Amino acid sequence: MTKAKTIFVCNGCGYESAKWLGKCPGCNEWNSFYEEKVVKAKDGSFISDKKTKNVKPTMLNSVEGKETMRISTGVGELDRVLGGGIVRGSLILLGGEPGIGKSTLILQICDKMKGEGKVLYVSGEESAEQIKIRADRLNIKNEDILFLGETDIDVISQSIYELNPKLVIIDSIQTMYSDEITSSAGTVSQVREITSRIMKICKEQSITTIIIGHVTKEGNIAGPRVLEHMVDTVLYLEGERYFSYRILRGVKNRFGSTNEVGMFEMKNEGMIEITNPSSILISEREDNPPGSVIVASMEGTRPLLIELQALTTPTVFGLPRRTANGIDYNRLTVLMAVLEKRANLNLGSQDVYLNVVSGIKIQEPAIDLGIVLAVASSFKNYSIPTDLVAIGEVGLTGEVRAVNMIEKRLKEAEKLGFKRFIIPENNKKLLKDKYKLDIIGVRNITEALRIIK
Repeated sequence: MTKAKTIFVCNGCGYESAKWLGKCPGCNEWNSFYEEKVVKAKDGSFISDKKTKNVKPTMLNSVEGKETMRISTGVGELDRVLGGGIVRGSLILLGGEPGIGKSTLILQICDKMKGEGKVLYVSGEESAEQIKIRADRLNIKNEDILFLGETDIDVISQSIYELNPKLVIIDSIQTMYSDEITSSAGTVSQVREITSRIMKICKEQSITTIIIGHVTKEGNIAGPRVLEHMVDTVLYLEGERYFSYRILRGVKNRFGSTNEVGMFEMKNEGMIEITNPSSILISEREDNPPGSVIVASMEGTRPLLIELQALTTPTVFGLPRRTANGIDYNRLTVLMAVLEKRANLNLGSQDVYLNVVSGIKIQEPAIDLGIVLAVASSFKNYSIPTDLVAIGEVGLTGEVRAVNMIEKRLKEAEKLGFKRFIIPENNKKLLKDKYKLDIIGVRNITEALRIIK
């Protein structure tokens, strides 16, 4: 016997209330509650009529731990982000914009898992014929891949128990539904219930499960935030749709670090790993153009050498334009104000355009000095030496502040043939290794601009 009731659920965090609220007490978001009818069965996930089990607490020191079992995905960049491979029985959430390459990467993982056991690919969006077309294009040869075109979680659960695969793919979580809940697929209650059911199965049977999730226009996983809390690992596949490079970033990992990123290039044959991204990102640089500079940014623990390009032109309108591609627009305006105040550059009558080459997005403040030098170079129309790398954070008073992991940045640049470096003075004082490089320490942007003139 089931019982239906009406509740109000927050679309942001999944907070439930018996009545409508203007502001959610859980996430403080306004006008996020919507009415939803739910059915709570006796054996449902919301309320259980089972008697309380006689379970006693256990001393943690008496628990016999075992070494975590990991399986290599065969994709080195993915293993790097996961911390060495997939943990058996883990629940992984992969998010990304439409067309970014999520399904392509997942199919390649299924192919690399050949010999590890059966792989069950559950799709609620595409038919078997559509998946087969993509598999043929990617030259998928694993004969242990099984396809199930289904959205009912009861049918999916039964198939998982019967097949007992080593890897399950759910594409996507927003298309799955449960008959026990009357709301439509993709709602807060449905997503939470489906994830709970899948998590229970994968933990009981030690089955690794990868869930593909849609993202909102803000770039977050669509649905309640509780979805990210329930899974073991959350991965985001990022990149501009019109550029071929992709970055796989881990934002949550219970079995490893979240400081690692993996880089891929999208081609007709699938997602190709980029083991040396710095050499590719600066490979098409022209010879000594004004407004161009190389910066060393850190993506996790991996240093990346990236080219920044700036262009300044006299404005033809009353209000000059400022355009930033690949960095925060507000950061560009702040650094331009510092240039005007501390370096006496009259940029108020200039249109300023800044671009991070290859469509990479950078949020690290260590590229501030490179932005300052690129804008000044274009404005003064002089070239920055091609063998120079700029590293440093710029403050509002024009000082160049120290950055972390300076040794890794220098070694990566040295490996690619760069000889001259402009770094913060405080970083230079703390360098332990002796480099056969021309390393110049600067305290403010005035000293940095004097060096490149």
